[in-house]
Amino acid sequence: MSHHVLIALMLAAVVTSMAAGDDKPPPFKITTKRDDDRVATKVESDKATISVHSPFGISHAVIVPTSEKWPDAFVLRLHLKGLENFKVTNGKVKLEASASVQEGKPVVRLWKDGKEDMPLESKSPFWMDVRILDEDGRPAKEIPLKGGCFEIQLPKTFFEGNPKSITATWIDFYRS
Repeated sequence: MSHHVLIALMLAAVVTSMAAGDDKPPPFKITTKRDDDRVATKVESDKATISVHSPFGISHAVIVPTSEKWPDAFVLRLHLKGLENFKVTNGKVKLEASASVQEGKPVVRLWKDGKEDMPLESKSPFWMDVRILDEDGRPAKEIPLKGGCFEIQLPKTFFEGNPKSITATWIDFYRS
């Protein structure tokens, strides 16, 4: 067994045990690329929020639901200083984004299936709501973020066909 596979299995066990504060099984099995990535899961009614702290700034997470279907609302919170590139795939569709702040205002670009020259419009069924938040949960006025996060709500359309897993990949502008 390779060193990376062993680390991934250990991380999956840690994330699973962290999410299992009660007798209910954790809602997701989440495996991250790096051993210093930290993941927390919160599920309220039919909304899941996955918070990822990625100190190195370049990594990915494979998220597998432990129930038969995905929640109606799915939010990823990436605790990074900047978001140079974000990708999420369900095996059929790949959505991508980059986010920054210019003159105190968020600047977010979204595209699908590698077609960066064809940005998604807000009316697209694949539109992702991306919010750039400061440490108090308010819209950030500058980057690099200091304790804030990039909050990405994945579109319901992304979960059609009930994918077995999704993989999210990120690159921080200000990686360590």
